Amino acid sequence: MSKKNFTILGIETSCDETAIAVVDASGGLASPNFRVRANIISSQIKMHAPYGGVVPNLAKREHIRNLPIILEQALRKAGIKNPPKEIDAIAVTVGPGLEPALWTGITFTQKLAQEWDLPVVAANHMEGHLVTPLLNARVSQISFPLIALLVSGGHTEIVLVKKWGDYQVLGETVDDAAGEAFDKVARMLELPYPGGPEVSRIARTGNRYSFSFPRPMIQQKNYNFSFSGLKTSVLYQLRDLIAHNTPFSKNDIAASFEDAVVDVLALKTMRAAAEYKAKSIIVGGGVAANTSLRARMRDAVKKEKLGRALYLAPLAMTGDNAAMIAASAYFHSVKDDFANWKKLEAHATLQL
Repeated sequence: MSKKNFTILGIETSCDETAIAVVDASGGLASPNFRVRANIISSQIKMHAPYGGVVPNLAKREHIRNLPIILEQALRKAGIKNPPKEIDAIAVTVGPGLEPALWTGITFTQKLAQEWDLPVVAANHMEGHLVTPLLNARVSQISFPLIALLVSGGHTEIVLVKKWGDYQVLGETVDDAAGEAFDKVARMLELPYPGGPEVSRIARTGNRYSFSFPRPMIQQKNYNFSFSGLKTSVLYQLRDLIAHNTPFSKNDIAASFEDAVVDVLALKTMRAAAEYKAKSIIVGGGVAANTSLRARMRDAVKKEKLGRALYLAPLAMTGDNAAMIAASAYFHSVKDDFANWKKLEAHATLQL
């Protein structure tokens, strides 16, 4: 670990965002510090909207088209004129994600690694979400052990972090992830794609006490999650209301559903923090942008009065982006944990 300062080019194509970032990293494992020089994201939302979800082969095609364009934009914004001399490593997401999409980033990275003769880090998308709070300029030293709640589109998990790079998944979803449940409820409510943010938007003006939806697995002592039954409960409630011509507000349905999800996420996270005597809590992933979840976690930590620190992913970085991939790669770079770029492979179900 002789070298502590790295300029890392991050590449993210795990789903429907083509993203490339340039990040300066320093401080080592003890006090990591990041400066995002460029973080370019090209979203495919409009393209997938007519299908109500991401179509892997369409995503693949758009990634292939966008990657060279995004790279040029990122290098220009970061002021990089001679990449082989000014960049120290390339990081690319190898999983989890949609395999056709992942392969586009991997193939693109392999060409760059060969052309620029640079080392490559095979990055885990979920580790990227985990370290995202560090992209906040005010955050560097986070006390361990810490508990991380990672809630993205297809993943909901609680992770024990003993130090950067030392992760133990304590629990995960056994069926639908929280983000998937939000999207499915959005379709029930006939909300536009992407549905999750739309559910949260209308929930802000709804009454969360209007409907009593279940809190799945909330009493179980493990840290697993299940949101399939909650989603089904919403479906049955809507069917009953419509069948009996009972007036109802979509906003109230959304608020009551959201409240149930947030209850489960917050309670299980705080329970894990207590059991493992965590000094810090991190919340990351796309669902970490949910205002209700952020408020509930702040209230829960404050109510404890134990001095536990809460670190929320910056709102602008909760979604998929390449800055988080570059940041996560730093912890591997300082340990010379580089991959053989010729042997990179996509792993759709990669675990932390």
